[in-house]
Amino acid sequence: MSTAPHDLGLGPLARRARRSLNGDHAGEVGVVLPPLIDHHVHLMLVGAESLAGRDLAGVVDLGAPPEFVAHAAEREGLPRIAHAGAFVTARGGYPSGRPWAAPGSVREVERDSAPAAGPVADTHRALPSPVASAVQEQLAFGASLIKTTLHAEHGPVLDPEALDELVAEAHAAGLPVVAHVEGAGMAALAIDAGIDALAHTPFTERVDDALIARAVAAGQVWISTLWINGYGAGGAEFDCAVDNLRRFRAAGGRVLYGTDLGNGEREPGAGLGVHAAELAALVEAGLGASDLIAALTDPWPHAARDDWALDGVASFVPGEPPTADESLPDWLAHARVVPDDDLELL
Repeated sequence: MSTAPHDLGLGPLARRARRSLNGDHAGEVGVVLPPLIDHHVHLMLVGAESLAGRDLAGVVDLGAPPEFVAHAAEREGLPRIAHAGAFVTARGGYPSGRPWAAPGSVREVERDSAPAAGPVADTHRALPSPVASAVQEQLAFGASLIKTTLHAEHGPVLDPEALDELVAEAHAAGLPVVAHVEGAGMAALAIDAGIDALAHTPFTERVDDALIARAVAAGQVWISTLWINGYGAGGAEFDCAVDNLRRFRAAGGRVLYGTDLGNGEREPGAGLGVHAAELAALVEAGLGASDLIAALTDPWPHAARDDWALDGVASFVPGEPPTADESLPDWLAHARVVPDDDLELL
């Protein structure tokens, strides 16, 4: 009898399976996993259609024109799309003015976020504040989360009071808040504000152990995006991010696999699906096999895996799982999305 995948350290989400004898890969043996998700993509840069038929069952778009990404999310087939709608930021804040930021992808909020005084004459209701209006607009387009940007070196950011209101408005609607943090003090600002997730592992400053402990205690999650720091060439920002993520994970932090797909080009031959180089960086940051699988299959921003409406599909990796963590990235990059009924658990 062969060794079960979890005996090799793949964790409880992995099961040995065989493909149906009636399909294109009759009798192929491998490992079945929950559907794989990239938790940080930009469909306005890469195109939703470019991901169809690949090895990702779900993607989380973290910044696009709301009309565009809402339309993409309604399309049939895979990958399923969860999205934040537009970047919500202060007037003139990042990424407004960036050539890659499509028109409508940035929702700027006046820095004075106080609610308007007095009733509206025809409704007898107070006007929503600029922050509340920005959140409600993303909700109207089906957002599953709200994203803000805290990039102190490229324009203003929402002040602490506005951030508090943003988090409160999103939470009242049942949505988490994710923040792009870049620059000195921005990770601390996000943690102080109760931001639920960081869109990138902090890469421009070392997050000290006490601040990491606060983030972990608050349940904050970090999306990896390690490889884009240097695009495979390494460097100071890559080393900083790996060190931060290693200590965050060691402290018990929840890590999500995400690549910032659309931000620059991947190395030749890498494709647009599961990125072996990102997984290799996660291994360098101390994540083991079960950690990698958990990061790839985490249902965030949804509360549960079923909320992705991925009934009937799973991820299948052909062949024997490797016994060394260093070999896992290339093996996992061969995952395929397959129908549940094409698999027989062994």
